[in-house]
Amino acid sequence: MPKSKLVPGDFAALYENFEAPVSKFDCGKKCAPLNNGSAYCCSTQMAVPVVDKTEFAFLKTRTDLWRKFKPYDYETRKIVEELHNSACAVECKGAAFCERHNRTIACRAFPFFPYMTRKKEFIGLSVYWVFEDRCWMISNMGIVEQPFIDEFAATFEAIFAKDPTEFDTYVEHSASMRRVFSRWGRKIPLLARDGSTMLVDPGTGEAKPVARAKLPTYEPFNSLANYRRAIKEAGGEVPKEGLAPV
Repeated sequence: MPKSKLVPGDFAALYENFEAPVSKFDCGKKCAPLNNGSAYCCSTQMAVPVVDKTEFAFLKTRTDLWRKFKPYDYETRKIVEELHNSACAVECKGAAFCERHNRTIACRAFPFFPYMTRKKEFIGLSVYWVFEDRCWMISNMGIVEQPFIDEFAATFEAIFAKDPTEFDTYVEHSASMRRVFSRWGRKIPLLARDGSTMLVDPGTGEAKPVARAKLPTYEPFNSLANYRRAIKEAGGEVPKEGLAPV
């Protein structure tokens, strides 16, 4: 298997060129009321960031924000045990101490990953579907800004050029998504690299355009009533803007 040519210094440019926010506002404010006031993507109780070891080495030269993640149950031990030997799981000090310029690539990209076709073509962004019941953005993909899409694509193209293992990881992850969604009888939501919205047939792999308003939504973010009920059960407070993007 080809070895990664990434070195810690490469991440200075990758970080500098991947600063665009996913949307015009802080989407974490939408899910935080469901998670004791903290965005799900900033909590290792919900999502464990995985980084290339060279990226972790780079981070350690410029911040003390990050440390190696310590598994706390069967599921998190499994995550760590199944990682490729070039990767490691990490955790930060928490959202209250976030240094945006020192966020990992995983943090900047979440909840999206580079979707690959059966022909191994990187055609756009899809989502880590296991978070669809927690991440508000997954039910609101239509508001993603084009600068984010452009910087996301450029960043991963640069990574793939130096690390074939990363490319293969997303080829397999995309194939896994097709298998899962095929069993579920569901179409895969996709943001094409030009910003258009698509639905992918997991059986044929064919991607067809769809209006942004037709992209799927998931509980509890599929209606204001469900959202309010979920927040009440979590003991949180509904944001003033409710379900609206802004």
